[in-house]
Amino acid sequence: MDRQWMTADPTEYGLLKENAKANRKNMTKAESVFWSLVKGSALGQRCLRQHIIGDYIVDFLFRRSKVVVEIDGGYHFTAEQQKDDAQRTEWLENKGYKVIRFTNEQVLFETDKVISVLKEKI
Repeated sequence: MDRQWMTADPTEYGLLKENAKANRKNMTKAESVFWSLVKGSALGQRCLRQHIIGDYIVDFLFRRSKVVVEIDGGYHFTAEQQKDDAQRTEWLENKGYKVIRFTNEQVLFETDKVISVLKEKI
């Protein structure tokens, strides 16, 4: 069985797993809306939410096409968080993932455009 997608550091996995589980239970409004549009195989492939990749928990992952979707709220616009997000994106891209970022507002108010962009990438 090909398990290349199992990338978490075993020493960190327990904490990451608990955080991912908590994140799934406490989704933001934008994450809930996005999830309702992509869950199951609504876009032709399975989507995972709050998935562990390396030392990161990504908001959504289309594993087959290696597309990561991040939905960013207000704190993502601070200088420090933008630096952290850039490092995270670079790491994921170096592992072969394509990272797409949408703001909460885009997901909530430009839903058709978000889905159109996503369909192009996956």
